[in-house]
Amino acid sequence: MSVAKKDYKRITTKSLIEMKANGEKISMLTAYDFTMAKIVDTAGVDVILVGDSASNVMAGHETTLPITLDQMIYHASSVVRAIERALVVVDLPFGSYQSDSKEALRSAIRIMKESGGHAVKLEGGSEIKDSIKKILHAGIPVMGHLGLTPQSIYKFGTYNVRAKEEAEAEKLLEDAKMLEKLGCFAVVLEKIPAHLAEKVAQSISIPVIGIGAGGGVDGQVLVIHDMLGMNNEFSPRFLRRYLNLYEQMIQAIGNYVSDVKSRDFPNAGEQY
Repeated sequence: MSVAKKDYKRITTKSLIEMKANGEKISMLTAYDFTMAKIVDTAGVDVILVGDSASNVMAGHETTLPITLDQMIYHASSVVRAIERALVVVDLPFGSYQSDSKEALRSAIRIMKESGGHAVKLEGGSEIKDSIKKILHAGIPVMGHLGLTPQSIYKFGTYNVRAKEEAEAEKLLEDAKMLEKLGCFAVVLEKIPAHLAEKVAQSISIPVIGIGAGGGVDGQVLVIHDMLGMNNEFSPRFLRRYLNLYEQMIQAIGNYVSDVKSRDFPNAGEQY
């Protein structure tokens, strides 16, 4: 059954909760710079995530762990300057919130004040409850993140699907309910069985955004470089490539090099 879309001139955390209640799916993509964010926002994406995945796709690190709070603020401020409609959510990077709730609050405040972002995202459940509570009590919107949490990659040892076993699945559901009760406005579920993700989405009133979590959730998120095919080395089952920019850009740049070498560029009409 199709649902009429409400025309939101500006997406807020309240908008997302309304969208879930109305059965409208939520679109979410990453962006890390002004130019890309402007394109993503103009295309009508509801939520822009300034993800710590910038560590991988922008800086070339193997994991998300090396990116710093200062670097996240730099990327987020670039994105915020570009947007007119989307809600901008910024990842708190590894080491900025896990061990000390006071440090978590300081980190979140810096992101909000220095970047102008609209909300922060934290990975984890009951183990970071105190950090989430302190940030929320300061009036900062929080998006949760459960399932595969890339900042914990060395704990898991693999990027395989999470919560396939009953005990882990039960804890994930409990954590999702806890995040809702604390006051989080949404939660991302990454790389978990589709039936479990759907169960979570039906069990809580806040939006559930999936990545590798099936279609039974309230919205989807992908990394922009992956869905545009700029990265041809990453091909998980959940990824749908909407373009193959890698090959198109290689061809375009190769044509430019050829034109320069052959003196075809610039021609008479391309100079003063």
